[in-house]
Amino acid sequence: MLTLNGLTKKYGAKTVVDALTLDVVPGMVTGFLGPNGSGKSTTMRMILGLDHPTSGTALIDGKPYTELAYPLREIGALLDAKAVHPRRSAYRHLLAMARSHGMGARRVDEVLDIVGLADVADKRTGSFSLGMGQRLGIAGAILGDPEVLLLDEPVNGLDPDGVRWIRTFLRSLAAEGRTVFLSSHLMSEMELTADRLVVIGKGRLVADASMREILARGSRDSVRVRGPEPRSLRALAQRLLFEGAQVEWPAPGELVVRGRTAEHIGDAAHELHVRLHQLHSVGPSLEDAYVELTADSVEYEGTSHTS
Repeated sequence: MLTLNGLTKKYGAKTVVDALTLDVVPGMVTGFLGPNGSGKSTTMRMILGLDHPTSGTALIDGKPYTELAYPLREIGALLDAKAVHPRRSAYRHLLAMARSHGMGARRVDEVLDIVGLADVADKRTGSFSLGMGQRLGIAGAILGDPEVLLLDEPVNGLDPDGVRWIRTFLRSLAAEGRTVFLSSHLMSEMELTADRLVVIGKGRLVADASMREILARGSRDSVRVRGPEPRSLRALAQRLLFEGAQVEWPAPGELVVRGRTAEHIGDAAHELHVRLHQLHSVGPSLEDAYVELTADSVEYEGTSHTS
C-alpha cells in the first residue's frame, strides 16, 4: 500500500506538488492522471526517494523508501525505460539488479520469460526498440516479486499485442492483492485498465474516485453524426445550435452533438432533407471526464474549431 500524507515539493517559489494526501490500496489498478507539469513525475520520484519532499511523507507499507532493507522486494518501479547501459545485455542488466538483493539467475530467467524477452536475453539493450525497452523495464520492476508496483507510462512504444499484454498482466497482479499505481496519457487504455483514478492538477488533488464515478462526472452523452454532404450537415448544425444543443465539427462531414437525442437529430435531418450515413449515441468517455476535471489545470492549451 502507498500512503501519501501532505506530500509537498517546492522549488524556490514554485510549488510542484501541493499537500497531496491519498491512499493507493492493494487489490486494484489505480491510474494516476494529470496534465503535463501537474506534478505526477515529481510525486513518483518522491515515493522512490529520488526527490526529497519539502514537507509531508510518502510511505510504502508504512515506511519511507529509504528505510526499506531490500527495496526491490517491496516496490517495483519503472520511471525511465532508457535508464539502462546500452552495451549491457538484458540478462546482465537484470542479473546485476538481482544480485544486489540476494536473488539468483533463476529469477532473471523467470522474468525475462514473463515479459517475452527470453529469446533476446543476450542482446545488448542499446539495440532494443522502445517497446523492448519497456518490457525490460517491466521485468526489472517485477524482479523482486514486490507487493507494490509503480509504473510511469509503461505502454509507450508497445505494439497492440504488447499493450494488451501489459493491461492483462497488471490486472492479474492487482487480482493477486498487489498495489498497482500506473500513470499514462493514453485515456482509452487507462479506461480499460484502471479500477480507480487519482487526478492531479497544478500539484493538487483534483479527484480520487472509482472509474465509474469519474466517468459519471463527464459530459452528457453525445451523438456522432456523419454524412456525405458537409454543406447540408452545416445547415443541420445551425438548426441544432438554434435549439440549444452543443455542436462540434471535428472533421468535414462529421458532427458531435450534445444536448439532443439521436432520435431528435434524425427527425431534424429528415425535415431538412439532410442525407446521413451514421447516427450513433456515445456515452461519456474518460477523455471527456478528464478534460472537464483538469480544465483549470492545463498550462498549454490550443484552440479547437467548433460550429
